[in-house]
Amino acid sequence: MRLDVAAIERGCGNCNVKSFRHLCGAELDHFRRLAKAEGPLTIACTYQQSLFAEEAAERAAPIAFANIRETAGWSTEGAQAGPKMAALLAASAVQAPDYPLVTLASDGVILIYGRDEAAIEAGRLLSDHLDVTVMLKEFGEIAAPAATLFPVVKGMIRTARGHFGAFELTIDDYAHPRPSSRNLYIFENSRSGATSHCDIILDLSGERPLFPAHDLRDGYLRADPKDPSAMLRTVLSARDLVGHFDKPRYIEFAPDLCAHSRSNLTGCHRCLDLCPTSAITPAGNHVAINAEICAGCGQCAAACPTGAASYALPPADTQLQIIRAMLLAYHQAGGSNPVLLLHEAQHGTPLIDALARHGDGLPAQVIPLAVNEVTQVGLEAVIGAFAYGASAFRFLLRGRPRHDVTGLAQTVSMAETILAGLGFEGRRVAAIETDDPDALLEQLNGIGQFAAVRAPATFKTVGKRRDLLRFALSELHRLAPKPVDVIALPRGAPIGAVSVNTDGCTLCLSCVSACPTGALRDDPERPVLKFVEDACVQCGLCQSTCPEKVITLKPQIDFHAGRAPTIVIKEEEPALCIRCGAAFGVKSTIDRIAAKLEGRHWMYPAGDKRLDTIRMCADCRVIAMSEQQFDPFEGVPERAPPRTTQDYLRRPDRKI
Repeated sequence: MRLDVAAIERGCGNCNVKSFRHLCGAELDHFRRLAKAEGPLTIACTYQQSLFAEEAAERAAPIAFANIRETAGWSTEGAQAGPKMAALLAASAVQAPDYPLVTLASDGVILIYGRDEAAIEAGRLLSDHLDVTVMLKEFGEIAAPAATLFPVVKGMIRTARGHFGAFELTIDDYAHPRPSSRNLYIFENSRSGATSHCDIILDLSGERPLFPAHDLRDGYLRADPKDPSAMLRTVLSARDLVGHFDKPRYIEFAPDLCAHSRSNLTGCHRCLDLCPTSAITPAGNHVAINAEICAGCGQCAAACPTGAASYALPPADTQLQIIRAMLLAYHQAGGSNPVLLLHEAQHGTPLIDALARHGDGLPAQVIPLAVNEVTQVGLEAVIGAFAYGASAFRFLLRGRPRHDVTGLAQTVSMAETILAGLGFEGRRVAAIETDDPDALLEQLNGIGQFAAVRAPATFKTVGKRRDLLRFALSELHRLAPKPVDVIALPRGAPIGAVSVNTDGCTLCLSCVSACPTGALRDDPERPVLKFVEDACVQCGLCQSTCPEKVITLKPQIDFHAGRAPTIVIKEEEPALCIRCGAAFGVKSTIDRIAAKLEGRHWMYPAGDKRLDTIRMCADCRVIAMSEQQFDPFEGVPERAPPRTTQDYLRRPDRKI
């Protein structure tokens, strides 16, 4: 392949760029010499990554690797791919922080769930490696063995929960075989509601999976019993599931930031709606995330409006720094109108390799970026990419996604709305769903030529997603072709305002107490309701808490909200205590209560001095009632005695 060294040097301005023809072979001594030098080192080839790592085993600083061959050089447009190579090298130099781990332990206790001899055969194959139990459901005639190598029972799994190393099953129609079974299995009387625990489940029932998004549930293996090769592959996979296994703790969660619930009223439930594995459950005012079940799709973090849930592989700010490094290097190297292609390494990399080896390769302006899960990418990354000079953004998905991607669809919809509102014409953000490399290339070639911003932003930020999004929106608004002040967003957007019907608002301030972000505020000196749009996350707690039901959500972006002063939604004259003069409520509300009670309630006859206590603060009201010796039971109207069961039994029209 051709190397445009000059373009790479422009894009990696602070680097010492050296090119070779056979660095992993005849020129390996050059690498050994360079590896001894201090400072960061990047190798622009992954073909012999293990060899380079072995040769530099004593090097203190890590080596970064970037593949510029399959992703850039091996292409019909490889001669123009110098800026893309610079972008890929710049991205590889961004160091992601370490992520926490969660350890899962398995003692090898496996339950094989099936309905015929295939399940028993799987048990025989695994019995030397694992602690096997076979459970049969709706089976036919199965020969009883001469010796018991492992338990064989019958039953039907009603519910399954838990995770690898700690599954819990509820089983109906459960029974053991009789020892006297002669030629065929004969089972004892069955019972329902039995509970079983195991480390691994091998499902050969051929029926509906026991878990949602079952492909993402560690320790739950499933195969078609009619496919011997698939069953054998699954058995071989199960055989090695003994010991301790580390998996990333994908989500960092801060319960104090969660806006899920207040006072038993539900507000934000975005993460609960999007989690494909049901790893998220309500837990009082916030939610709880089971790290053992979480499969790392990241949709909860991408949708979380407060930053309570944040992705760790890598964090959102690191992801945006990688995108920034790529696009800035691309433009500095002389490239124009880049298209960012985000993909999962396990899915996208084989497609890109196939295009490079057997097809035309990727277009020169398409920059691929591998991520753990495309659904982890939030709105801040998309908006930031356009501020940094991307002309289009594409997500590469599997032809048949392993889990629901509703969260990503919402991100795409919001991004398209924002970009269209700012004058970016055409379909700038979209998903490509395919497992065919030729179909991928066809869709990439069909994107067309879109213009990026004239002078890409260079901002670098750290922090939570909301802070990143706020800054990216501000920068994109500054650079937009047709900037506007306000853009209406789709329902469910994490940004917006509230609309209050002030005629029905009584300034009870229940919404202020429920608001988790301080977007709705009061004033300790006066009855007033204030609003700060920049702090609103559209959780809906104010709407569900309001007793008068006068609050509605208004998803939108006001680009001046961050600099706008606090808005006064409603303000009224305070009610002053007629005894001490202290403010203690809303005058209109106190007047309305007094008018409704005077002469209409037995405790407040017309013209009675008791009515004055309603116009007093709490302290003075107690003092006045004590001084005047109010009897709360004076004047209570006589009431008929309460009815009892005997009254109803004595009714003459009662028939037995």
